[in-house]
Amino acid sequence: TVAPVPSLLRDFSAPVVLDFDYSDADLAHLMAHDSDPFNRWEAGQRLAGRLIVAATATLGAGGTPDWPDSFAQAAARVLAAADADPAFAAEALSLPGEATLAEQFEVIDPDALHAARNGLRRFLAEQLGTEFMACYARLAPQNSYRPDAQDAGRRALRNLCLGYLCETDSAAARVLAKQQFDRADNMTDQFASLSVLAQSEGEERQQALNDFYARWKNEALVIDKWLQVQAGSRRPGTLAEVERLVAHPAFDLRNPNKVYALLRAFGNNHVRFHAADGSGYRFLADQTRQLDAINPQVASRIARCFDRWRKFDSGRQTHARAALEMLRKHTGLSRDVAEIVERSLAV
Repeated sequence: TVAPVPSLLRDFSAPVVLDFDYSDADLAHLMAHDSDPFNRWEAGQRLAGRLIVAATATLGAGGTPDWPDSFAQAAARVLAAADADPAFAAEALSLPGEATLAEQFEVIDPDALHAARNGLRRFLAEQLGTEFMACYARLAPQNSYRPDAQDAGRRALRNLCLGYLCETDSAAARVLAKQQFDRADNMTDQFASLSVLAQSEGEERQQALNDFYARWKNEALVIDKWLQVQAGSRRPGTLAEVERLVAHPAFDLRNPNKVYALLRAFGNNHVRFHAADGSGYRFLADQTRQLDAINPQVASRIARCFDRWRKFDSGRQTHARAALEMLRKHTGLSRDVAEIVERSLAV
């Protein structure tokens, strides 16, 4: 006989933190079969988090992660039942983010963590490529855009499938994303495809970015999204892209929304801001210095991107400390920014 797997705190209406020693197999079983939606989602999140954290350690030690088939099989069960609740499936198949996962480490290795999370995404994309494609095709809109919950769920799941399909950055997947971008009759679908393409290396990426800007350049809030998606890209050339965007007509250091869309988005880009060579730190510190002369309050919020610099390895700490010291020594530094910098260096 097989021991039962308990599904605990079912139907609770408030969050409760419960420490229960589920095995990986238990979590995969709950992810695949639990009838309580929250418990099913949480099981998947906990299992994915465990796998990514373990893979981060493996990669940091020079090894190669071994992803379990049980996770892909559980994800396949979620996808197979997605028609009943597409919005839930979209949430259940999303992996925890790098910033969330980083909290589990005493010393963060952003490169290994990034590679581990993307490795699990790629594993799912390879194992379930046929299923993702079938779901994507099945959810193709049959009518014009409707802003209701049912269609919103269908769009969320379809765009999640597109993201997984594009994880391998194949030419066919990029063409699929560009087709969706060109044909979209709503911002959700168009921006989702742009977000996917912003991570890619193909010519479709720049075409989509150019087309999006040409269409929406007179809509300030939409262009904020355009800046943000580029600053948040995981591509190796992201810092150079952000440096170019600082000089772009769409960006204005005097406009707080533009600053948040570009500079804070880059500061929240876990793998590129925390580059091992310190280039991300130097760039953001210099932008903070320039911004401080214009808007000290906004500059202090950008400086908060350095808050957790001591959580990283000694090399990154050295670079971050140097960037913060550069700010501290700047003549005329505002009280707002000086307070953030002093507190960060004193911790």
